[in-house]
Amino acid sequence: MRRTESARKSSSGSGTLTKAMRTPEASKTTQRRFVVCLHNAGYPASLELHKIYRVLPDADAEKHGDIRIVDESGEDYLHPADWFAAIEVPEPVAASLAKAS
Repeated sequence: MRRTESARKSSSGSGTLTKAMRTPEASKTTQRRFVVCLHNAGYPASLELHKIYRVLPDADAEKHGDIRIVDESGEDYLHPADWFAAIEVPEPVAASLAKAS
């Protein structure tokens, strides 16, 4: 996977790691979101099909059709949003998933 700091400039951010876009204030005000992986072509070691992943807020990525998730490595990466389906989970499950990642 590519790890670059220039992911914000790329229209295709698949597998791109950037940390600069997160702020503590944003995470406090944003509701936790989760998705299920439906497609993992090229990333079978870092994305497991049918697994629940935590979504990190990234408005710039969403503008380009991508989603930022915390994958198997524990790092956050951009992947095509259509590889995932959004799900709602009960708050105790959301809290547990947030701790695990």
